[in-house]
This record gives sequence, C-alpha cells and structure tokens, in this order.
Amino acid sequence: MWVRKGFTILIADRNPHVREFLRREMEAEGYHAELARNGREVLQRVHHEPPDLIILDVDLPDVRETAILNAIREAVPTLPVVVHTFLSEYINHPVIRSRVSLVEKKGSNIEGLKSVVLDLLRKF
Repeated sequence: MWVRKGFTILIADRNPHVREFLRREMEAEGYHAELARNGREVLQRVHHEPPDLIILDVDLPDVRETAILNAIREAVPTLPVVVHTFLSEYINHPVIRSRVSLVEKKGSNIEGLKSVVLDLLRKF
C-alpha cells in the first residue's frame, strides 16, 4: 500500500524476541523498522533522526514511562507514539491515555497493532 513506503518505525521493547517479531511484522507491511533496547537508545534516535512513528513498550529498563513520553514529546511534539504494553498495567494511567495510542500486548493482537500504525501514519 502506498502509505507504507518510506515510513520508518522505531520499535522499542525490553524483550529482544518481541522487538524482532515486531520488526518482521512491520517490514512485511512495507515499513522500514529500526530497533531500540532501552530508553537511552529511543531518545538518542528521536533527537538525532526522528522516525515517523514509535512503537514503545513503556516498561524499558532505564526510564520511567512518563519520563520517556515527556522527553519524546519535548523533542518532537507531533511524533506519533503507540504504547504497546499490557493494558492492565496502564489502562487508567492519565499520561499514557492522554498522549498516545494504546495497544494491548498479546500474541493475537498484531493485526490490531498494524491497523493503529497505519491509521496514525495516514493522519500524520
């Protein structure tokens, strides 16, 4: 699909298996996918060469969820962020609910994640 060509997605997850799975799935959709293991790598990338969208596990080992979201917003206020996490942990978190799209992390929800990514990239 035309909207996917040329878009770069940064995938940040603490679990290397999840990172690789999401990379393969996003690349199969035609996106260019890059990986980050921790918050430092996310912020370094955002400050130097921002991606078009971030898929973010907010439970990264070196940052608090609100701190990384605030830092991303300060660097690039319009950058779309999809928080990919376990909903039970963050379903009512006011900062997360008000600033990002939230997609539940579960094996059967990859199509839902792809749909949210596509919708956000169409908007931005």
